[in-house]
Amino acid sequence: MTDFPFRIVGFDLDGTLLDTSGDLAAALNHALASAGRPTLSVEQVKPMIGGGARHMLAQGMAATGGCTDAELNVLQRRLLDHYQANIAVLTRPFPHALDALDQLATRGVTLAVVTNKLEALARQILAELGLTDRFAAIIGGDTMGPGNGKPSRLPIDAMVARCGGGRAAFIGDSIYDITAAHAAGLPAIACSFGFLMQPVEELGAELVIDSFAELIPALERLA
Repeated sequence: MTDFPFRIVGFDLDGTLLDTSGDLAAALNHALASAGRPTLSVEQVKPMIGGGARHMLAQGMAATGGCTDAELNVLQRRLLDHYQANIAVLTRPFPHALDALDQLATRGVTLAVVTNKLEALARQILAELGLTDRFAAIIGGDTMGPGNGKPSRLPIDAMVARCGGGRAAFIGDSIYDITAAHAAGLPAIACSFGFLMQPVEELGAELVIDSFAELIPALERLA
């Protein structure tokens, strides 16, 4: 099929394609406990996800008493080591996500991931879940260099270029996702089931979906 309105569809990872909250919370709590801090529930951690590991850790430390940059440096390494060793214990695709990817591929759409997770970790988790081959581009928070993750437009521009160019749309669950997509001139769809830092209506996306079962019709409406 060649009449689908978008040639490229990009996805955020955490809170969009994958429910990574259990494994991320476990890694954060490992770091917090090592510093003598109380641990946090998965629901407490979810709004902290989306800006990368250091942002999540800083939020977790702030919620349990604050910290210095030096402490953050030490604890970030502990968090990442624990996460890398336990990256896909609880993590699974959201319901209907794989079916939506299949439907897009059938329509000839090129798929990509743009995440603020470190690229190596994004590639590891996709490999462990057997999803790597579905994506023509996998761009992490460090791929474009320090400070150039979302909400910068640079990773979105790189996504479009690496996928061969053409009309594109982006799917995400955070203000970082929607801001980056819009900065790059792309329409965006927000996931109400994601790790929301604020009400989904405040993200400024063109459309909101409550399930991946709604994605194909939403993209058609978006066009």
